[in-house]
Amino acid sequence: MRRRLAALMMVVTGLAAAAPTAVYDEAADARADIQAALGAARPAHQPVLVVFGANWCGDCKVLDLAFKSGRSANLIEQHFKVVKVNVGRFDRNVEIAEGYGVPLKNGIPAVAVLSDEGKVVYATRAGELADARKMGDDGIYSFFAQVAAPAK
Repeated sequence: MRRRLAALMMVVTGLAAAAPTAVYDEAADARADIQAALGAARPAHQPVLVVFGANWCGDCKVLDLAFKSGRSANLIEQHFKVVKVNVGRFDRNVEIAEGYGVPLKNGIPAVAVLSDEGKVVYATRAGELADARKMGDDGIYSFFAQVAAPAK
């Protein structure tokens, strides 16, 4: 019995260690996070990239990975302060997305680019990033290169 219990504990521990980490903080205060990013962006006159997504969303995970590695990572780091906003199952922070003109019904991930003063300078309105898996790093890079140019 002890051996079975020990084996079961090893399996559970292994599964927990292998579980993917959450991309979006489900306990975050999105409004406070956006305000903090705007505060950090003002001195550098840098736009804020608000990314709406969810932990269950494969395309959201691909976009997040692109922000951490590859060509897109450097572009994002150089041009934006990034805030990730969890939308859950389209039951969280939806009003924030709507306030920035981002219709989540057209797919996630979705983004809004805010000036350092908090004004919307760009928003995805047609699900432009909802197929991030198919876009790949080159497509994601091209998208944000176009968005970054007028955001400055």
